[in-house]
Amino acid sequence: MFKVDQVSWKERISYGLADTASNLIFVMVSTYLLYFYTDVYGIGAGVVGTLFLLVRFLDAGTDLLAGYVIDRTNTKWGKCRPYFLWLAIPFAAVGVLAFLTPDLDTQGKILFAYSSYILLGLIYTFINIPLSAMLPSMSNNPQERHEVTSIRMIFGQIGGFVVSVATLPLVAYFGNGNDAKGFAITMTVFGVISIPMFINAFKNTKEREYYNSKKTVPLKDGLKAFNIPWLIIFTAKLAFFFVFIIRNQTTIYFLKYNFGRADIVPIVMGLNYLTIVSLLLIPFVTKKLGGKKTMQFGIVVSIIGSLIIYFSSITSSIPLLLIGVGLGGLGLGFVPSLLFSLIADTIDYGEWKSGVRATGLLYSGSTFAAKFGMGIGGAAGAWLLALYNYDPALTQQSTETLEAIEFSFIWFPVISFVLVLILLQFYKLDKIHPQIVEDLKKRNETNTDLAKEA
Repeated sequence: MFKVDQVSWKERISYGLADTASNLIFVMVSTYLLYFYTDVYGIGAGVVGTLFLLVRFLDAGTDLLAGYVIDRTNTKWGKCRPYFLWLAIPFAAVGVLAFLTPDLDTQGKILFAYSSYILLGLIYTFINIPLSAMLPSMSNNPQERHEVTSIRMIFGQIGGFVVSVATLPLVAYFGNGNDAKGFAITMTVFGVISIPMFINAFKNTKEREYYNSKKTVPLKDGLKAFNIPWLIIFTAKLAFFFVFIIRNQTTIYFLKYNFGRADIVPIVMGLNYLTIVSLLLIPFVTKKLGGKKTMQFGIVVSIIGSLIIYFSSITSSIPLLLIGVGLGGLGLGFVPSLLFSLIADTIDYGEWKSGVRATGLLYSGSTFAAKFGMGIGGAAGAWLLALYNYDPALTQQSTETLEAIEFSFIWFPVISFVLVLILLQFYKLDKIHPQIVEDLKKRNETNTDLAKEA
């Protein structure tokens, strides 16, 4: 009999802690690596922009490979969970490597940055895609998936909050005036904390067999499962991670130079994580509005927050800035978890339409969108700094440099999210998904009965 499972709180929390572990390293990289490269390690912003784009393109290309490998992974522990065990320590170790500052010439520094960043991205791919890809195997109930993903995102945001707020104070404490030493020790601390969290997720989560997931899906068949709703969510995910990266990595520049208040970086970073409040509300809001409308609501709130930030920059009002950042954080909290859970719905739709369930391939494809968005966002922010003559040696940047920083921090997010709002109007899967689930139940039961008769 095809049943609907509920995921226990122990399993939800263990699943969520894996995202905490992931974000201890991921948010450190996405928020502070540009600043680390330009102001600590002494690599030019233009060079870093190219590095971010090229490495993310390469990194994104490995996502499809990772999805293909996951679909072909068959162990006694499942397809996804083993990667938490296998890669926990390598992920932490290479995270530390990315924040080391070996004494090299300019070309040597660039080569070291490329090598460590590529390796980190590769390991991140193979530990993070399984975390997302196992969601459809945790429950076959869309509302349960929303709730599980919300819990995951809450714990992930906690990890991001800790990194965003604590990094600069820890760098100052451990470095005692030596930022290179401070960043290396701080990253080591985060890496060591992440390891037991991944191992805990390996031990306490479960992959359930709803969809004959042990069956190997050939690549040519898996491609049949791609569909239009998946493409819409793919594009929305690309835009979200573009905004996430360019906003995060520009924050320190915006506050340091446009406001002249580098001291409030931890406060602003902390307000970004009001997303946690939104994540707590998602299970209730999605029951009323559904996944798509909830995400649209969050995007509108985030846009309003960005506009308030703009007015704060005109008036040099710190209170208005904090209100805008906080409102933006609340709005964004409604977006990422739904992007992940709606991808699970498009996987159901792909199987319903094509008869092929390619969980790893479709999840890795959506992760490609995230990597692509991060690559463009990271490159755009760094290139704008270089194009408008950012100089880390100056305490006061030129007017054109300040305008470039403002555009990255405020207007890129606004433009991106307006486009996503328009695109989501064409997403109709939320209306037919209950029927899809019912049809898949009947199909599975029929296949099971035929297998017994054979």
